[in-house]
Amino acid sequence: MPEQVVVSEFLAAQRPRRADAARNFDALLAAAREAFAEHGAEASLEDIARRAGVGIGTLYRNFPTRRHLFETVYANEVNELSLLAAELSEQPPWPALAEWLRRFVAYTQTKRAIRDALAGEETDVFLACRQSMYDAGSPLLERAQQAGEVRADIGIDDLLRLVSGISSVAFPDEGQRDRVLGIALDGVRSRR
Repeated sequence: MPEQVVVSEFLAAQRPRRADAARNFDALLAAAREAFAEHGAEASLEDIARRAGVGIGTLYRNFPTRRHLFETVYANEVNELSLLAAELSEQPPWPALAEWLRRFVAYTQTKRAIRDALAGEETDVFLACRQSMYDAGSPLLERAQQAGEVRADIGIDDLLRLVSGISSVAFPDEGQRDRVLGIALDGVRSRR
């Protein structure tokens, strides 16, 4: 892998060119994301293949190792969040940032399972994903700060750590997690 990994380029290089193979690849990513969110890193590869509607051989052709599957799912999640940040840049500053952070919380469930499996190892792909998250979220935060809607004394690293901390706690239901996230986001708002 090159020294400087770019998440979108990494994904493009992984995705098959043939339409049917690309559909299988996409189905496997979606199934893996779902399985990792439900069962953690120990999710069964056979279950992932079954959820995707393909055989285990198709899974291994696309993802020769469990680690390769982890990295690709993780990179895909980050890429989707980056694309969402670009889409949200046309929205009013605070709602755009808040929506992106809510989606970030959902992404961290998959991230946590994958990071646990790799024992926090910092691979080139993970480092590129972290940089991509900062690059995607920073303009949303800066816009909200310039509009006077978010405290000026926080940076993207502070904000992502705050939200990651909330998402790392087990909640009895999503409603409580959403309430706690709302409380944290209220603390991020500027006091006019």
